[in-house]
Amino acid sequence: MTTSSSECFVYIQLPGSLDVVTCGRYVREEVRGEAIGRFVYGRSYREREDAVEVDPYDLPLSTREFVTARLRGVFGAFRDAAPDAWGRYVIQRYAGAADLDELDYLLLAPEDRAGALSFGRSKTPPAPTHDFNRIVHLRELREAARILEEDPTGDVLPQLGQLIEPRTSIGGARPKNVVEDDEGLWIAKFPARGDRWNNAPVEAAMLSLAGVCGIRVPETRIERILDESILLVKRFDREKVDAGYHRHRMVSALTVLDADDTGTDRSNWSYVLLADELRRWSSRPDRDRVELFRRMAFNALVSNLDDHPRNHALVAAGLDWRLAPAYDITPSPVRSASRDLALVCGREGRRARRSNLLSEAARFGLARDEAAAIIDQVRGIVASRWEQEVTRHGGTDRDRERMASAILCEGFEDAAAR
Repeated sequence: MTTSSSECFVYIQLPGSLDVVTCGRYVREEVRGEAIGRFVYGRSYREREDAVEVDPYDLPLSTREFVTARLRGVFGAFRDAAPDAWGRYVIQRYAGAADLDELDYLLLAPEDRAGALSFGRSKTPPAPTHDFNRIVHLRELREAARILEEDPTGDVLPQLGQLIEPRTSIGGARPKNVVEDDEGLWIAKFPARGDRWNNAPVEAAMLSLAGVCGIRVPETRIERILDESILLVKRFDREKVDAGYHRHRMVSALTVLDADDTGTDRSNWSYVLLADELRRWSSRPDRDRVELFRRMAFNALVSNLDDHPRNHALVAAGLDWRLAPAYDITPSPVRSASRDLALVCGREGRRARRSNLLSEAARFGLARDEAAAIIDQVRGIVASRWEQEVTRHGGTDRDRERMASAILCEGFEDAAAR
């Protein structure tokens, strides 16, 4: 039998505090290619009056040892603190190795990771650095990201220094970096190869439009670097205070749904199941379930087909969990008149049409006529405002023309809904 194991300590920044403390120990073992994860809270942490759980359901405060064989031996809340796609690519290039394991990514990702967790080899947490790239460095950061994206095999270490010191662990496939100004921390999203339009004004417009529809969204702004637009999205899991940042606990809907992100098993990828989970997770479940329905309708009406569970989250600014603001909303034009979202919307599966959204309205705490009124309201706002919002954020005629088929697709309305 071939067995290997590695371990690290798990740190957490306590709610409303700058204190980072060790909350437990995580061990990841591999036995004949199968990974097992184990986590136990430290006694001194459990005895603290201000101790909070990492995850109230999968990792509640307890003396027990938690064990998982899912997600390659990584607990969901830990996975949410790890880099994804672009962040992993940057770390691989910086480390000069493509065979890093899950624990490597947890250890190599820096302080700007999502949520309140961090990881290290020492029992005592390292002092926070509060060292972030500044917005005034966007030009250099953009150039570093461009070289890294366009040169997958070459020597880019000088450029990587700009991008990784401090490194960025924020997930997603788009080139990005965390930057800071006097207002706080922002995610800077750079143009990417293969963009069908100028992404910054389009995504900013969709977030703004969602806000008009009554959906909570983060603050955004656009910076111009030479002839390119860069979207800045304000971090909602950080709160700037005089001496640094309060870090809020955060888990993705993927964790809340106890789901996998490999794409082989999407049985729990569901707005309906997420609405059910909000009844136990959220401190304001009625409000959050209605807002989730509104988001689902908005995503269907603008063809945001990349609404997978990692693009939804819950956040705890203090002790209470709430549905996090909406983020990563981008339209996806396709040739077909009908559209499928990434998550199940109703009894017709993932189909993005009115009848399907209305079919499970009660699970969101809505009567059918109330749900229909929300859809009508969102539809009316999208129809009357989308072009105006794209233009207001700097989009061009070409941008609007290329995304037009994503907006209010004809397959959304059907005979069953009339």
